[in-house]
Amino acid sequence: MDRYPPIAEHGLVGDLQTAALVTSQGVIDWFAAPRFDSPSIFAALLDHDHGGYFLFAPEEPEVTCKQLYYPDTAVLVTRFMSPDGVGEVIDCMPPDRTGTPTDRHTLIRVVRAVRGTVRFVLDCRPRFDYGRAAHELDLDLGGDTAVFRAPGATGYLQSSFPVERNGKDVRGEVTLNVGEEAAAAFTVCDPDGVPPAPVTVQSLSDQLFEIGNFWQAWLRTSTYRGRWPDMVGRSAITLKLLTYRPTGAPVAAATMGLPEQVGGERNWDYRYTWIRDGSLSVRALLDLGFDEEATGFTHWLRERWSERAGSEGERLQIMYRVDGDPDIPEVILDHFEGYRGSAPVRAGNAAMDQLQLDIYGEALYALAEGRTVGLHMGYHGWKGLAATLDWLADSWDRPDEGIWETRGGRKDFTYSRVMCWAAFDAGLRLATEFSRPADLARWTGARDAILDQVMTRGWSDKEQALVQHYDGDVLDASLLLIPRVGFLAPKGAGWLNTLDAINRKLVSDSLVYRYDPAASPDGLRGSEGTFSLCTFLYVDAMARAGRTVEARYAFEKMQTYANHVGLFAEEIGPSGEQLGNFPQAFTHLSLIMAATTLDEVLDREQGR
Repeated sequence: MDRYPPIAEHGLVGDLQTAALVTSQGVIDWFAAPRFDSPSIFAALLDHDHGGYFLFAPEEPEVTCKQLYYPDTAVLVTRFMSPDGVGEVIDCMPPDRTGTPTDRHTLIRVVRAVRGTVRFVLDCRPRFDYGRAAHELDLDLGGDTAVFRAPGATGYLQSSFPVERNGKDVRGEVTLNVGEEAAAAFTVCDPDGVPPAPVTVQSLSDQLFEIGNFWQAWLRTSTYRGRWPDMVGRSAITLKLLTYRPTGAPVAAATMGLPEQVGGERNWDYRYTWIRDGSLSVRALLDLGFDEEATGFTHWLRERWSERAGSEGERLQIMYRVDGDPDIPEVILDHFEGYRGSAPVRAGNAAMDQLQLDIYGEALYALAEGRTVGLHMGYHGWKGLAATLDWLADSWDRPDEGIWETRGGRKDFTYSRVMCWAAFDAGLRLATEFSRPADLARWTGARDAILDQVMTRGWSDKEQALVQHYDGDVLDASLLLIPRVGFLAPKGAGWLNTLDAINRKLVSDSLVYRYDPAASPDGLRGSEGTFSLCTFLYVDAMARAGRTVEARYAFEKMQTYANHVGLFAEEIGPSGEQLGNFPQAFTHLSLIMAATTLDEVLDREQGR
């Protein structure tokens, strides 16, 4: 067992309220419950000695590991091949089918001997509350149920074979011959929760097929018929796994604290719902035909607008907890050493109080497809949206922290202005299309003023391009969204000059940096890799510009940086390694955006 396996050496399982990471060696080294943003129970990914883990794998000195998903599902298979036999560990979580928040969440682990004889070892070491809460262990007489009792939570390990006490943890072994199975289930619930019902190997195996059917049935509703169904399907499942079903709110990533530079300080907690990330995630799913997800997020977003209607200050916070709670205080977990020594480890996110005016543009962009307004947003929901745009008409012309949440002070970021323009543009189209009451003259005036200002103050004569902010000449890859939202024509000279400048300064063998921290200090030490969101936005922009050969090359080359099960983190490091929180919604939503755009352009070129 590696102390800190590469970030990419993981698969994701989840139940639509929380999620777990499983290494390619059969170790669950990240799991938080009862929600994505809850304190961890297994967090060896952030501290091998103090974080806790759940290993279920063969104990063989010479073993080759291979991990894969059952096709079109979130059922994860980790296969172990040795001279004595071939074994499999199958991991999954029963998905939420009710949309009701629950304290009870179960990790199902079924092991099989596919060939020969395989001896599996189980080692379960929970560490509640980020490893800060001690627990007591009760082990029944038969040794097949272990109960871990901690303040605020209780964990039940049920196995089809006896386990033994190992201090406050448990360990067990089972030897399987070809065709035989064993199983274990780890269920966490409130301290006063009802113990889980007894399990058998058969009952857990049956659940595997039910869970697989759930995911395959969901994916079959996709309307995507393009050239890259496997990658798009895996990205859609990943976005679904990262969505909290009770509220429809997507989280930015399943994890916290994974570094953008190993050993550095750029380690953030991404288990919350950013207005920006959530809006774009839902728009990507909506473009694939998944209307239910759009409906849920529309209701969640409407509630956020309503909470601050008529109040002083900003109409939206940039991020919330999945239940809409705006309070996300950032604390340092200084008892965790961090992934490969990457400290500090932060829980919560201090950027919650930042001003990022672009979020209104992404929110309206998610709604601008039309179905969400026409079918799911009633009169009062529209009035809240319209009031927000009325407020924005007086509030858009301010410095802010920008999309990248820099901690180096507020600036007049060009991208923020562009997305304010997109907010008004989308609002005007929606009001006209659905005959909704709106101050059209006021919105039109604000939209046009923003366009004039950006093209005057956001343009760099030195670079002959639009740049990051009004007081410099630094390029910024977030501007690659400009042609998608319609701010500039995708083949116009002004935009093509900007695209060429980004290509010169920020693109490295088709991979794209978001900006140059040395040229535009962001208040943090260290460097970072290429930003995978920006690479897919580059593909999208290149395709819209008619540069389809280069766009397709960049898109298909980027796919080679996915991990073994098709997942992406936030960044690609200098040696091709994945960096940052994992898996990252931003990356997967932008993959979908790039694929659908590229398909559309290629179809037109080929006369389809």
